[in-house]
Amino acid sequence: MSEHKKTALVTGASAGLGAEYCRQLAERCEVIIGVARRGERLENLAAELAGSVEFHALEADLTSIEGVARTMEALRQKGPVDYLVNNAGFSTFGSFEKLPVDEQRNMVSLHIDATITLCRAAVPFMRERGAGHIINVSSMGAFVPGKGLAVYGATKAFLNYFSQALQVELAGSGIEVQALCPGYIHTEFHAQMQSQGFDKSRIPQQMWMQAQEVVAASLAALGSGQVVVVPGEVNREIAAAGIQQQLEGL
Repeated sequence: MSEHKKTALVTGASAGLGAEYCRQLAERCEVIIGVARRGERLENLAAELAGSVEFHALEADLTSIEGVARTMEALRQKGPVDYLVNNAGFSTFGSFEKLPVDEQRNMVSLHIDATITLCRAAVPFMRERGAGHIINVSSMGAFVPGKGLAVYGATKAFLNYFSQALQVELAGSGIEVQALCPGYIHTEFHAQMQSQGFDKSRIPQQMWMQAQEVVAASLAALGSGQVVVVPGEVNREIAAAGIQQQLEGL
């Protein structure tokens, strides 16, 4: 039996937080499976990380059954994984009643269906090894209902609840679950939203973070026992206020 190589699987790996997770996990892992729709971007990342980690690029659309199946097969063939980072995601912007429902359903498929499917595939192997890390990339939108972001925020609230409940179920297994809840990040994430009317200039500068510091905060929190991780002091204050407002509305 071959010696296990410490392995990570990162979805949405072609840009933003996903690419940065690959860069920082290259310091912790020997193998990284990067999953994204944009194959050329993945190949560029593979070239960037060559010499520091064994990188496998998997071009797959996780809103499709085929894409999820191919990712699960990669997990089976190249795993088991020590780190599973469910990062792939997108958001629309606008009134729920006016946006195409197919876009909303795709968001649910990507944020929820793909996440629970990959977690279900990875957990038994992690339990057998007695260790593992699952990072589900959520959002500040899980705490603060946002106009124009109804389905996006709802999917992220699901990820928070799911991550917390899963951690309770996995207590004592050696598996750690995290729901990372970043706020505004300087990435390509808001490009589609801007075309739908989102104005980045209206967001105060102090609320923006860089992908490097968000991922560093996520990885630094591993081992702390903290499931819901909110990077950035300003974000933590907003999240606390959002939770308090929800409680007062009960």
